Formats: sequence, structure tokens, C-alpha cells
Amino acid sequence: MSLLIPLYVHPAEDPGAWHRLITAAADTYGVVFNPASGPGEGPDPAFTAAAGALRAAGARLLGYVDTDYGRRDRDEVTDDVRRHQEWYAADGCFLDRVTATTDELPACRRLIRSVRRLGAGTVVLNPGVHPAPGYARLADLTVTFEGHWSTYVSAFSRPAWTARHPPEGLCHLVYGVPEALVPLAVRTAHERGAAVCGPVTGEGPNPWAQLTPALKATER
Repeated sequence: MSLLIPLYVHPAEDPGAWHRLITAAADTYGVVFNPASGPGEGPDPAFTAAAGALRAAGARLLGYVDTDYGRRDRDEVTDDVRRHQEWYAADGCFLDRVTATTDELPACRRLIRSVRRLGAGTVVLNPGVHPAPGYARLADLTVTFEGHWSTYVSAFSRPAWTARHPPEGLCHLVYGVPEALVPLAVRTAHERGAAVCGPVTGEGPNPWAQLTPALKATER
């Protein structure tokens, strides 16, 4: 079990959350770094310090980049990736709100090629749903579910292609999990073919600020 943690809160606003994350770095697949819905207009000293601490603790840093479902210009997206690398030494990128349809797959493929050429070692795609076959082969990790526990247990369907894809390449991000059911959420993700997960008890807007239940589940 490994955790993908999108902690979208400033280190100065919730230092406790960042301390918990740094302490738990060894249990993470990666940490999504998001200073300002992307890298922002310039380096943020608080995030620079947090990035250094996470890196020293062994975490993989993934710079958050919004693709706006393919509507953002490719140069803007790659520039965000570059700034994450230059300012925070990001190991890779977390491409959020990516497309999921067959028609838009070629454009996504071209974008990822550009990102790879910049030196992104790890590319994570987040369509938040199961995309058309082909997307997951482009990335190191694809988030095929992001949502509340109530939806995860009641309205989840798994397309056939996911059974043929390596589990370590798929991720389910589930929040609002009752604490007693976090171990069940981990097992459910495994049964549904996702080796990377993020089951947390928190609710919006920053569900992953509370990590303790998820970390306990990884120890069982």
C-alpha cells in the first residue's frame, strides 16, 4: 500500500498537517505540491522549505498542473512543469483535470511527450474517472477515481481494461471515509486493481490534511 497525498494547504496555515506528512513520507507514493493552483508566480519560501524537508524524508514531489480538460495551451502547461522543477526540484508532475475520451487521447499523448522531454521523471494523470483505454499507458500513475466514500461504495464500476493494467499504475483517491472503515477502503482499492490509494477521513476543501487513519491502515 502506498499513498498519493494531494495536500492543498499552505504550510504556514496548517503546519501540523505538513509535519504529519513529512513524518509519513516513507509511506507515500508521492506528494502533490500545489503552492497556488500550480507553481504560482514565483518561489514561495514556505513551500521551498517544505519541499526540502519532504525530499530529505524520502518523498517524491509531484508539481500540480491544471490542464483544464485540454483547454489550456500546451506551452502554459509545460511552463508550469518547468517552474515546479526549477523552484521546488519536483521529481515529476500531477496533471489534474486531464481529458478522458478517445478523441482527445492524441493531444494528451503529445502533452506528455513534451513533459517527458522536460525531464519529468514521474507523470501522474488525474481524469478522476476511468478514462478511455490508452491513457493509463501514457503515465506512470493514473487516478481513476477521486471522490467521496459514499460514491466509491455505491456507484463504482470498473471497465475491463483495468484488469489488464498493472495495479501499481492505478490510484483511487477517496475521502470522507469513516475512520473504522479506512482498512476496508484500502482492501477495496486493492480488490479493484489500484495499488496506490489515499483513503482519508477528512472532508473538503482539504481532506488529506488529516493522515493518521490512512497511515494506520498501511500498518495492518
